[in-house]
Amino acid sequence: MKKRIFSILCITVCMLFIFSSATVAQEFRTTVKQEFTAIKLPAPMTDGGKPLMQALKARQTSREFRTDALPLQVISDLLWAAFGINRPESGRRTAPSAMNWQEIDIYVASFGAVYLYDAREHALIPVLGQDIRSSTGTQAFVGEAPVNLVYVADLSKMGGGSDEGKIQTAFADTGFIGQNVYLYCASEGLATVVRGSVDKDALAQLMGLRPEQRITLAQTVGYPK
Repeated sequence: MKKRIFSILCITVCMLFIFSSATVAQEFRTTVKQEFTAIKLPAPMTDGGKPLMQALKARQTSREFRTDALPLQVISDLLWAAFGINRPESGRRTAPSAMNWQEIDIYVASFGAVYLYDAREHALIPVLGQDIRSSTGTQAFVGEAPVNLVYVADLSKMGGGSDEGKIQTAFADTGFIGQNVYLYCASEGLATVVRGSVDKDALAQLMGLRPEQRITLAQTVGYPK
């Protein structure tokens, strides 16, 4: 009898955990649907995760994703790891940028909306109330994965020199950010792929970017299939 009661309790706890996880995973999707406004992200969780060497060992590219939404906490941690502020006193970031120009902006294309990541406020600023995930790349999976990051270089934030030189620098800075995302995903068991196959002109027009804003790369993030 005691064993039966214990088994029932275990099943109940497991069901509650599954229901709670599913509810949390829908949080971002629900927030976007209910109200297209700025989203203040929860503080990033900067402890835990795999040690660096284990994350490097686990780092890989994946092009197969589940459609499940990512919880707000995961999105918060992901964006902070990518290019968040890790030294509040100076405003410097988790990835290096030439001359500390911080010229790379991260746009988050997800369920029904596009947001701009504001590192100083650690918030998502609404940009477009439209689901453009399928337009962030040429592969079929980009329209189904929960999050596509679009990296945009703002050349107006950079110093003198030719646009060609600025773009080369911006690509290098994008690479640092993309690797941060790879390592975060490896640490947390997420799937990711950085992508250059993007119709940049069409996407820039869809996002309403200025002429001095140039898309460099995109990166898909989600749970592995």
